[in-house]
Amino acid sequence: MLAYRAEGLCRNANHLTEEDLNRCAQNGEVLQSTALAFDTCRRLRFSLCGRRAYMPFEECLDPAPGEAIKEIAVLTRVGRPTCFLITGTAEEQGETVYLLSRAAAQRACRQNYLDQLESGSVIPCTVTHIENFGAFCDVGCGISALLPIDCLSVSRIASPADRVQVGQQLLCAVKNRDAQGRIVLTLRELLGTWSENAACFAAGETVVGIVRSVEEYGVFIEIAPNLAGLAEPDRQLHPGQAVSVYIKSILPDKMKIKLVVVNRNLNQPLRFEPHYFVTRGRIKRWIYSTPKSRKQIETVFG
Repeated sequence: MLAYRAEGLCRNANHLTEEDLNRCAQNGEVLQSTALAFDTCRRLRFSLCGRRAYMPFEECLDPAPGEAIKEIAVLTRVGRPTCFLITGTAEEQGETVYLLSRAAAQRACRQNYLDQLESGSVIPCTVTHIENFGAFCDVGCGISALLPIDCLSVSRIASPADRVQVGQQLLCAVKNRDAQGRIVLTLRELLGTWSENAACFAAGETVVGIVRSVEEYGVFIEIAPNLAGLAEPDRQLHPGQAVSVYIKSILPDKMKIKLVVVNRNLNQPLRFEPHYFVTRGRIKRWIYSTPKSRKQIETVFG
């Protein structure tokens, strides 16, 4: 089965021989190379195995039905790895040049890969840009999917940038599809239940944490992406601040962790990398809460 990866992770055409390129064209393998220019004929220009290669404007993107290709979306490919299928060759000024299509690669990716995915399927993706409401991820051949901010973790965060960064490779689950049929992603179900995360810690330990919210009754401090505890009120703390905390107690039945702030002056940024408890297959139902907890947090994938 052909692999459909995010741009930047596809097989690099510049490392292949002419014979390899011809074989990939016959097999329909998606390759990538860096776009060198957008020329006056409105084509992206590449160089493959010493030959010039061109991607016509209309082949640079497979837009959604009813939408047109925006020129800025093509211009911004210059200098960046861009995926494509080799669709043929042509003669230009006495030279044989390759003809490339990113749109064809995207159509193949949708038909042979993305359209086959079910809700709950675990897939790799790469963060391409971040907005206040979520992170957009490349799920294959430059096709974008939204990872909403409330799906990044159980712990509340002020910005998606608190959890992920552009260029970061993630594993996510398919949450659903929006009204236009575009994939919506979720990450939190892969980051473990309360019990799975709490099992990584023990009362009496001192660990690093990130302040997530400061309330009148206490300070919520994250010690893992899907696990936070409560410390005594402290107006010297602010959201996003890195601290060290002593774990006073872990109470599974109440889903509570009592913390004591040890050092509020770590003076260094901190962002926890994802720790995956699920890395492949399909999730059908995920229950975050402990059996006796009054608060029930779960996801059922349709």
